Amino acid sequence: MTANGMVVETLPGALFRLKMDDGRETLAYVSGKMRMHRISVLPGDRVTVEFSANDTNRGRITRRL
Repeated sequence: MTANGMVVETLPGALFRLKMDDGRETLAYVSGKMRMHRISVLPGDRVTVEFSANDTNRGRITRRL
C-alpha cells in the first residue's frame, strides 16, 4: 500500500514523523535507494510512503515529490 504525506519532524536514528494526506501521523525511514543516491529528506517535503500489509503504523519513504 502506498500513500502520500508531508514530513513534519526529523527524529534520531534516520526516522521521520509524517502527516499523511488522510490526517493520521506515522513514522517512516528512508529506503536504501534514496540513501545510496544521497537524496535528502527535510521537514516540509512531500513524500511517497510504502506500508506493509502487516504494520500500517510504520513505513518506508520511497520518493520525494
